[in-house]
Amino acid sequence: MTPIDPVTLAVLKGRLEQIADEMDATLYRSAFNPIIAEARDACHGLYHATTGDTLVQGTKGLPIFVGAMAFAVKAVIAKVEREGGLEPGDTFLFNDPYSGGTHLNDFRLVRPVFRDGQLFCWLASVGHWLDIGGNVPGGYNPKATESFQEGVRFPPVKLFSAGRLNQDIVDILAANTRVPTSNWGDLNGQLNALDLGERRFTALLDEYGDATVDAAFAAFSDRAEALMRAAIRALPDGHYGFSDVLDNDGIIDEPLIIALDLTIEGDSMVLDFSRSSAPAQGPINISHATTVAACYVALKHVFTEVPANAGCLRPITFTVPETTLLGAGAPKPMAGYTETILRLIGVVLGALAAADPDRATAAPFGTINALSLAGHRADGSRWVMFSFFGGGLGGNPETDGLSHANNPISTATIPPVEILEAAYPVVFTQWALRPDSAGAGAHRGGLGAVYEIETLTDADVFLLGERGKVAPFGVKGGQSAALNRFGWQTQDGWASPPMVSKVTDVRIKAGERVRLETPGGGGFGHPAERNRDALRRDLRLGYVSPEAAARDYALTTGDEQ
Repeated sequence: MTPIDPVTLAVLKGRLEQIADEMDATLYRSAFNPIIAEARDACHGLYHATTGDTLVQGTKGLPIFVGAMAFAVKAVIAKVEREGGLEPGDTFLFNDPYSGGTHLNDFRLVRPVFRDGQLFCWLASVGHWLDIGGNVPGGYNPKATESFQEGVRFPPVKLFSAGRLNQDIVDILAANTRVPTSNWGDLNGQLNALDLGERRFTALLDEYGDATVDAAFAAFSDRAEALMRAAIRALPDGHYGFSDVLDNDGIIDEPLIIALDLTIEGDSMVLDFSRSSAPAQGPINISHATTVAACYVALKHVFTEVPANAGCLRPITFTVPETTLLGAGAPKPMAGYTETILRLIGVVLGALAAADPDRATAAPFGTINALSLAGHRADGSRWVMFSFFGGGLGGNPETDGLSHANNPISTATIPPVEILEAAYPVVFTQWALRPDSAGAGAHRGGLGAVYEIETLTDADVFLLGERGKVAPFGVKGGQSAALNRFGWQTQDGWASPPMVSKVTDVRIKAGERVRLETPGGGGFGHPAERNRDALRRDLRLGYVSPEAAARDYALTTGDEQ
């Protein structure tokens, strides 16, 4: 192995991360659908030639994708090992959630990088496409009982062979979506990102030499492993447990358990999810790869100093039985994977907080509220709007939780109202903070939000959400936040889903509205310990009503001044 000095290593780290960041930016600028272009539901990285392990990720990409993409590259490597025929100019496409994917909307492109006729590494891109067929526009089918009802599924296939496009695959993609133009634009955006990444990386290799860059890759992983082992070693040895629940699976109205048994021994850690519920009938299952990726995100929240590459997972053993909804296989439905990984990340953080109480924070709002609206414009063209929405983060030892924030699964942003109104025939009649939605505490949770949307055409409505029955919890005496609420207008008034947080088969007329009220975050510490000036400010700004201040904080009329 070529020796490498610390300065060169630091420079290469920055240069390589910049390549991934440029790939992200290229896709954000060129994607057609707002979930990539505005919400940044995408990711790029560089991966090991033979193992598929993560070498470098961008700083802007979706963290859950970073962890899962290694499994995607491994799936391509396995295909090449079975069938052979890999050459420069090949590009693989797939969205299979059971082979390194997450759910069917997330399309992965994987491309080899060759040097002097030898495979050097892989480049990969993933982005959330707007619609890929299935029973429900947008793909989030709350009533799906198998993946065939969620959309078209692609195993790893060659989109390009030696630089030559396989038009048949493009034709199949176009025939299996309600919005072929949008998907075509997103596909080309990802291809452009890979082209740029390959050019930038080749120039870097030419400048520093293949051996030096290869040595840097090894050093990055070794350093991540060493830092993760040091972080684990700082925690007390022992066995720790934590669990939380999902409302239901959209089919059977019963809670499902996400449970973790955490073992810390020296500089290693075991995450055992064997006590979790069995695979669900509805679309809230996830694969083994997605479970590992979600744990990766949770650990990065706690051990922020550890670099984000495969080395940080070396000290960790995962037990994810196929008999649980966290290790489900085909054809179990997985469209709502985001809801499950949110709860999964929460239980990892909860178990780590049991090991080190100083790390305890209250629960965030814990649902993306995947809302799809779809209809036809006056000219007969089809429109499909999918979006996710914000809520409150949990109170913590230092501060109140953030209001109207995104979930801790990602760096994605909530699509701006102006973009959504410009792209689709909808009008947001309300986009506001939700009073009294935060869990009370010495440091209260952040506030959730209220979104009310009027459609300008008749529209079908679909929601796949969570936290409608079990609210985000508080810690150390803090109170729980408000529950998730959804409704839509009918001739007889407002209606709500029987499954509380999931609904399909709803149709509203032009001029009618849907209304989403998202949870806040849980509170940290007993409400009686809250600073009175901070509470009076909350009253003045309308974050807390006088009634809630009296009920939760024992604030009297005289104290309000």
